[in-house]
Amino acid sequence: MTADIIVSLASVIGSFIATLAGILINSKLTNYRIEQLEKKVEKHNSVIERVYELEKHEAVTDRELETACDRIKDLEEYHR
Repeated sequence: MTADIIVSLASVIGSFIATLAGILINSKLTNYRIEQLEKKVEKHNSVIERVYELEKHEAVTDRELETACDRIKDLEEYHR
């Protein structure tokens, strides 16, 4: 009977160690994947910020171009 108990305890301890090792390995892999995703999100956000700045600059340039065109039109009408 003591041999049965020893075998049972050994299998429980072995199962516990294997389960713990699996959890630790899975946790490390999950953390690695999260870090990679965070890097991708950071790159994406950087691109979005740059596009936003470009769009603001484009709007200002469009307004300046429109103003310049209006001034040229006024000068052409003045010289006629």
